[in-house]
Amino acid sequence: MIAHRCWAEIDLAALERNLALIRDSLPGGIRYISVVKADAYGHGIHATAARLMQSKVDVFAVANVREATEIREMGSGWPILILGPLLEEEDEAVVDFDLIPTLSSKNELDRFIKLSHKYQKQISVHLKIDSGMGRHGIWWQYASELIEKTVSSKEIKICGALTHFAQPSDLEFTVKQRENFLTVLNHLKIQNETNFLVHADNSSSLRSFDSENIFNAVRIGLLQFGISPPQGSILANLAVEPVLSFHSRLAMIKNLPIGTTLSYGREYKLNRDSKIGIISAGYGDAIPLPCGNRAHGLIDGNSYPLVGRVTMDQTLIDLTDAPPHIKIGERVTLIGNQKEKRILLAELAKHSDTIPWELLCSITKRVTRIYTTNRK
Repeated sequence: MIAHRCWAEIDLAALERNLALIRDSLPGGIRYISVVKADAYGHGIHATAARLMQSKVDVFAVANVREATEIREMGSGWPILILGPLLEEEDEAVVDFDLIPTLSSKNELDRFIKLSHKYQKQISVHLKIDSGMGRHGIWWQYASELIEKTVSSKEIKICGALTHFAQPSDLEFTVKQRENFLTVLNHLKIQNETNFLVHADNSSSLRSFDSENIFNAVRIGLLQFGISPPQGSILANLAVEPVLSFHSRLAMIKNLPIGTTLSYGREYKLNRDSKIGIISAGYGDAIPLPCGNRAHGLIDGNSYPLVGRVTMDQTLIDLTDAPPHIKIGERVTLIGNQKEKRILLAELAKHSDTIPWELLCSITKRVTRIYTTNRK
């Protein structure tokens, strides 16, 4: 039997509970768009999407065609929105797998009309508006011509519209983006379309629900996996549970004398005779390079500092103050709980000079995903 040198535990019951909690916090009529791009933010698309299907999300949103087809092959019945632009050779997958692309250019409109003619099938799209981010989407001031051509086309059905906010913490700029987006929506004249989805907010940018608001859907990504948005979002104080924890094993313990320098670059020098443990994971797994000399690991419910530069396959941890019963083979938790101690994903991300999104997406194929269902 091959032992797990490092692994991620993913609690699917916690995912269920988070989804139910989020749903209960949303007003009636607000659609839940579950964003599961980048392999469900490192949680594994197949297991998580299956549980989200059981929990009855309204729509799935992904980044590209490959991700969309993985979900569609699991079952029909859920709209799947592709948030990113399609390559031309991917267009036929829209029909083959019953997908919803975004539309943001005349080139895409012409391609989708051609696709409709080929398969004698109307193509449903969400209109993607660039309201100020400067990325994907048609610039809001240039959208009217594209809208008019699309609306006049029998081959294309606009069933939704969306935008992305560049910096939700900048309220003034976000308000301006929202106004720009609403200007485009007013041109669409879709207020009476009951099945038309209008979405701009994710869990970070959601500030309020207004009964007069035209927005009727929310994109939920990290929040469903238990990572809370910043304060200011009305969802920031939901008691969501972290779904993922990350663990490794203690592969060696050795004694080193005062003055020894550790790891590549010799960035850490021992100021006393020390007991150093070697964790059997590094940046080739999920421990970011910058967190050496900054982050901690949990062993038997106690916290110990990571020392020296993180290497590809191993990370050093200072066990000088650890009790003598700590032995080779002990579980080392880098994200998650041990007894009364907890290391949050956001904490490790901060020590790594990155954001939770990137940290989750950096969990490599060497890390085994172990799925659990811990009912409370």
